[in-house]
Amino acid sequence: MAIQWFPGHMAKARREVGEKIKFVDLVFELVDARLPLSSRNPMLDQIVQHKPRVVLLNKADLADESQTRKWQAYFESLGYETLACNAKETNTTKAVLAKAKRTLKEKRARDLERGIQSRAIRAMVLGIPNVGKSTIMNRLVGKKIAQTGNKPGVTKGQQWLRVGNELELLDTPGILWPKFEDQEIGKKLALTGAIKDQLLHLDDIALYGLEFFTTYYPGRISQRYGLKIEDEQLPAPDLLMSVTKKMGLREDYERASERFLLEVRQGKMGRFTLDRADEQESESHDEAID
Repeated sequence: MAIQWFPGHMAKARREVGEKIKFVDLVFELVDARLPLSSRNPMLDQIVQHKPRVVLLNKADLADESQTRKWQAYFESLGYETLACNAKETNTTKAVLAKAKRTLKEKRARDLERGIQSRAIRAMVLGIPNVGKSTIMNRLVGKKIAQTGNKPGVTKGQQWLRVGNELELLDTPGILWPKFEDQEIGKKLALTGAIKDQLLHLDDIALYGLEFFTTYYPGRISQRYGLKIEDEQLPAPDLLMSVTKKMGLREDYERASERFLLEVRQGKMGRFTLDRADEQESESHDEAID
């Protein structure tokens, strides 16, 4: 199954963000900690260019902690500040603000030397759908969303949202969509729920998920569904049949696939990371040799 993706308003979103980027001091790039590379928009580097950036690995509570640490080290090797977070937690706002200050520390010090007084940091949050942009915006701004007014040079109607007295977020209506040719990325996004299930063959994604867990987290499938460990050596279609029977669904493989995907997304299969940092490091090493 080839997963089709329809980036209908990608060009419009890119243009809107490109026009607004000059009005912010830094960018918060939001990714899913379970797939930090696959959930990045490949066009983002072109749009953000040299703006200071903080990579927020959201949903870190669902991701493999050891992999998250490795991915943070990877992004930091590229020169970015990083933060592993859960947008639903109350301490996220304080941690995000601290990272923003750290990122701009040298620039603000230079400004002070030139007699430019400190003001609230201006930033925007960018990320693909379903990585938690709305959740983290609501967490940062709080229930009371205050419009701080239009800044000079900013088109009327673009809203600045205040986070305390030290941070202002530019509310960007445009959403950046990923464009991918690699079907592996599509399957990873589908497994975590970033693509609408109505566009998918759920049994294909379930088979992909079963293969992934038996490869990287052996024993979890057996433990969750009461199977024998050796059952995980079965081909994925046969394993799906066994899981379906254990669920009491007889031969309703589609319904079993739907339930399995739901349990993966809810964290009932345990914490996991689809993008493997070790494999990325290996690829980067091979490219350096070439």
